Amino acid sequence: LEINPLVVIPNADATSAEVHFLDLAAKLDQTAEFECGAKWAIARSATALGLNVADKKDTKVSIDVGPPMEFPAPFGREMSKEEAYIAEMDAKTGASLKLTILNGNGRVWTLVAGGGASVVYADAIASAGYASELANYGEYSGAPTETQTFHYARTVLDLMLRAPMHPEGKVLFIGGGIANFTNVASTFKGVIRALREVAPLLIEHNVKIWVRRAGPNYQEGLKNIKAVGQELKLDMHVFGPEMHVSGIVPLALVPGKYTPDIKEFGA
Repeated sequence: LEINPLVVIPNADATSAEVHFLDLAAKLDQTAEFECGAKWAIARSATALGLNVADKKDTKVSIDVGPPMEFPAPFGREMSKEEAYIAEMDAKTGASLKLTILNGNGRVWTLVAGGGASVVYADAIASAGYASELANYGEYSGAPTETQTFHYARTVLDLMLRAPMHPEGKVLFIGGGIANFTNVASTFKGVIRALREVAPLLIEHNVKIWVRRAGPNYQEGLKNIKAVGQELKLDMHVFGPEMHVSGIVPLALVPGKYTPDIKEFGA
C-alpha cells in the first residue's frame, strides 16, 4: 500500500493540521486470492464504492458482492482455455496448480510435483538439448486432492494427445522431488485415473512415460502406478528416491543413456 502524495496543512496558529491523501496505490498478491478473493470483491461492490445503482432497471445489487478481481496474464500473453481452467482451479484451493503451454506440438511433456522440481526438470530437459521440444511448464504442489490432481493431469494429457503424432513418439515425465507433506499415493491416484482414461491414445501416440517420485507413501504410489502401467500395457519406467530427482531425463532423451540393467522401482 502506497500513499503518495500525502499533504499536511497546518492551521493558522500551528496547533493542529489537516491531512489529505491525494493519491493511493495498492498491490494485490494473486496467490492470496484463495483466501482474500471474496473480500476484494466486497470492497469493489457498488455500495462500498459509494455508487447508487439501485435505481437502474433490471439491475440486481447485493451489498456484499462485487466483481471478481481479474489478474492479467504475465508478460502480456493471452491465456489459453486450458491455462485459464487450471488458473481458475488454482484460485479456489490452498494447493498450487500451475500450467503454461510453451509449444503445443512439442514432444516432451511434464507432470511435475513441486515448484522447485519443475525448474529442475525444465533445466534438465534443456540441458539434454530438447528446449525447443518442451511442450509445457507447470507444477502441482501443496497437497492437492486426488480430484484436483486428476483434473490437472487430465488437462495436460488432453493437450499432449490432441497434438499431432510425432514420428519419434512423445515423452511424458511424471516427476518430483521428495515431498514433505504431500501424500504421494493420493495424488498418484488422480494421475492414474487420468492415465486410464486415455490409455489407448497414449499407446497410439507412442508415449514413453518416465516416473520418479519420493515422499510420504511413495512406495504405495509407485507400486500402484507401475501396476497400472503393466495392466494397460503402457511404455513406462518407474523410479523412487534411489534415482536423482531429474535423473530420468537423460535416460529418456539421450540415446544410449538407458540400459536394461538400470534398476527400477520394485525390480
